Amino acid sequence: MHSTNEKTLTVIGGGLAGSEAAWQAAQRGVRVRLFEMRPARPTPAHTGSNLGEIVCSNSLKSDEPGTAPYLLKEELRRGGSLLIRIAHRNSVPAGTALAVDRERFSEEVTRQISAHPNIEVVREEVTAIPADGAVVIATGPLTSPALSEEIAKITGSDHLYFYDAISPIVDAGTIDRGRTFRAARYGKGGDDYLNCALNEEEYGVFFDALLSAESVPLHEFEKTMYFEACLPIEELARRGRDTLRYGPMKPVGLRDPRTGLQPFAAVQLRQENLMADSYNLVGFQNHLKFGEQKRVLRLIPGLERAEFIKFGQIHRNTFICAPALLDGALQMRSLPRVFFAGQISGVEGYIEAIATGFMAGIHAAEFARGRAPQPPPRNTAMGSLINYVSKAEVKNFQPMNITFALLPALDPELSRTNRRKADRRKLQVELALKCFEDWKTDYVRVEYESTQNAEVNS
Repeated sequence: MHSTNEKTLTVIGGGLAGSEAAWQAAQRGVRVRLFEMRPARPTPAHTGSNLGEIVCSNSLKSDEPGTAPYLLKEELRRGGSLLIRIAHRNSVPAGTALAVDRERFSEEVTRQISAHPNIEVVREEVTAIPADGAVVIATGPLTSPALSEEIAKITGSDHLYFYDAISPIVDAGTIDRGRTFRAARYGKGGDDYLNCALNEEEYGVFFDALLSAESVPLHEFEKTMYFEACLPIEELARRGRDTLRYGPMKPVGLRDPRTGLQPFAAVQLRQENLMADSYNLVGFQNHLKFGEQKRVLRLIPGLERAEFIKFGQIHRNTFICAPALLDGALQMRSLPRVFFAGQISGVEGYIEAIATGFMAGIHAAEFARGRAPQPPPRNTAMGSLINYVSKAEVKNFQPMNITFALLPALDPELSRTNRRKADRRKLQVELALKCFEDWKTDYVRVEYESTQNAEVNS
């Protein structure tokens, strides 16, 4: 194992992964220099300069026990994730999902990271990987061109890329509440969502307008490779007339109180912040021209006079071919002092970014102190996520969210005695958390008492 002589760490990128990585390393007595290029150099998607800014959706996915996103969040909670604690402190109603007030969330992340005695925040662009010492690269999907070239040099391969899209946000005061109703699908989470119901005729008008709407043109040299779980609505629509009704406009589990019936289709609006003055169109990421978005989305019942605080956008997301480059500790096999975390490492999703930051921060701290990193067990959510990143098929590698498909299958005998899927999922969660607790006890330790209570008052 290569090691450094000083207990220092450079973290490049102040997003979700970089902030979590910096905090975890700092909590273990390692001095951290956290580089964030904003506001000196902006990105196409970020709007401010705070650390941990969330740009696409304010949802950190389901927190319902028995789901894969819950399992990953529960491991983070038990491991002492800073960003998950901040997310809960700044949560907004979202049914069984964990959603946050984006501005308050990023403001607190910035405040906590900046106040940590072991972290120095440096507001400048990094264009070259430091020549020595442990490094965590957590520059996210919007890595600057200069650093992208540098990463390409050290990885010895070209980057893969896909396009990710941002959902629109509407002014709450411009929503026609007389044409919407509050409910969550299947009654889970009370009435946290506003629902716009469409009958068959209204859906047809909306669908035809969407198909004919003009998109923002892409550069000729860029190949479109959308992430399957985050397809723009117009791309979904091109797959068939009912595709949206099985996706973001799924009416199943909803009942319109005005008719007592399930709508033909439905659009859900989720509260964007604690003030409840804006709502996010759930799953409505797109790359239509702004004028076209206004025209098409105002065909949705309840949004006829909607004013848009933010239109949907599309941006390039960069990531490395992780299984060709990284080991189970998120270290480069050819250059072990360099770790990757976040979406650039080949994971997709906010929680996944935080989880890889959590692991990279801990592993890099161990490396900086001359110790061998110990990845989490394979049957934990974290272990399964990293197993995919480090061992997936190199050809056609694509970023992945946490799903039960990544976890090891249950023993056949346990599967036979737990025939219901819900029971098998529950058992997988229980087994994973037990293994995580054992790993945490042995490895996820905070040995420096002076930094254990480093959080500042919110």
